[in-house]
Amino acid sequence: MKNLKLMAIIMAAGLVSFGTPANAEVGYINYQKVLTSYPAAQQAAKEIDAKGLELQQFMIDKEKQYKALDTPLKKQNFEAQTRQELMAKEDALIKLRQAKESQILTQVQTAAKSVMVSQKLDAVLSDQVIFVGGVDVTDAVIQKLKDVK
Repeated sequence: MKNLKLMAIIMAAGLVSFGTPANAEVGYINYQKVLTSYPAAQQAAKEIDAKGLELQQFMIDKEKQYKALDTPLKKQNFEAQTRQELMAKEDALIKLRQAKESQILTQVQTAAKSVMVSQKLDAVLSDQVIFVGGVDVTDAVIQKLKDVK
């Protein structure tokens, strides 16, 4: 009976050690720091901001034109036309933002995968997910992004 209990304990200990990797390494990055340090992300943000400013200027110009109209019918037609133009410009801005964000995210993911392989990590997560532990690879990812150019 003692041998059976001993064998059960040994098997249970063996299963536990097989069930969890003993030396799993997880890296994490501060995505916001990566974005502020990555020139392509800064350039994308400038392009998006410029388009946003263009949209604001468009609205200011249209408001001036609206005030110059003298009849309610002209104002009504102008409003309808302006609404369509504004929606088209807003859609273009949204599409630009999504495209730039997707492009930057893909580049950051590629750099993070490269760092993960070179540092023999099992995963790279956001620093928002890590509470304790892990290896900060933010600077390595930033450097990899700058080296790629």
